[in-house]
Amino acid sequence: MNDARRIVVGRVVGLHGVLGALRLHAYTEPAERIFDYHRWQLRAPDGRTLDLPVVCGKRHGKSLVFRIPGVDDRDAASPWVDADISVPRDSLPALPEGEWYWTDLEGLEVVNLAGVVLGRVNHLIATGANDVLVVRDAQRERLVPFVPGQWVHSVDLAAGRITVDWDEAF
Repeated sequence: MNDARRIVVGRVVGLHGVLGALRLHAYTEPAERIFDYHRWQLRAPDGRTLDLPVVCGKRHGKSLVFRIPGVDDRDAASPWVDADISVPRDSLPALPEGEWYWTDLEGLEVVNLAGVVLGRVNHLIATGANDVLVVRDAQRERLVPFVPGQWVHSVDLAAGRITVDWDEAF
């Protein structure tokens, strides 16, 4: 695993007020945990980046808001709307055995118990009951419930493979 890579943990979704504050959508749980991470990098839709070593933010009603130091009006903040918020991979806490970050599963090869390659994990979907692997190959897309011990038999990050109990016809 390359710990130098950046992981997207949120997105700037709009402006807040007239003094340059920005609203964000966090991919962390709970959402406020995004403010625990340091070394944010904003990547604007036009490709510009901005490094923020420390970010102060808060919940405001149903939204999370933050400010960029030195940005004190809506016009200066608006280019950062729709920017991805990322942090270095090594800033994420270690997980207990048997738990994985979604980002670590994306791109892994998925094979069934018969050794048939079903494709690669494109992304995951949270359904409430359980997460779902979206597995794609050149011909099709499969939705495989991410239920370790039932449908998912093993996850081997070093080998880049997930073994599942899933019929290739599904």
